[in-house]
Amino acid sequence: MTHDVPGPHVVTLDLDGVADKAGLMERCVRALELPDWFGRNWDALADSLTDPSVWPPAAGDAGLLVVVTGWRAYARTRPDEWDIAEDVFAQAAGRTPALTVALALGGSHQ
Repeated sequence: MTHDVPGPHVVTLDLDGVADKAGLMERCVRALELPDWFGRNWDALADSLTDPSVWPPAAGDAGLLVVVTGWRAYARTRPDEWDIAEDVFAQAAGRTPALTVALALGGSHQ
C-alpha cells in the first residue's frame, strides 16, 4: 500500500488592487496569517518568509507554496517597490528549502 506524500500548503497572495507597499504588507499579513507583531517592512517580510514558526499552521512540515496573483498592475505602477518585493520573495525562497514563491502569470488580473 502506497501513501501519497502531501504537497506543500498553498497560500494565494492576491495583490489585485494593491497600490503601495502598505497595501502589499496588509495582504501579506492576511494571506500568510502573520502575527500581530509583524513589522510591515521589507526586513520583517523576509524574516517571516524564512521562519516556518510563523507560517500558517497548516504548512506544518509539508512546506509552504506562496502563489502571488494580481501583481502586474502593482509592478507597473510601483516598479521600485515591486523590484524590492520580488527580491525579498526570491531571496527568502532561495534560503528556505521548504518555501516556494511562484508568480502567477495567468488569470484576469493582468
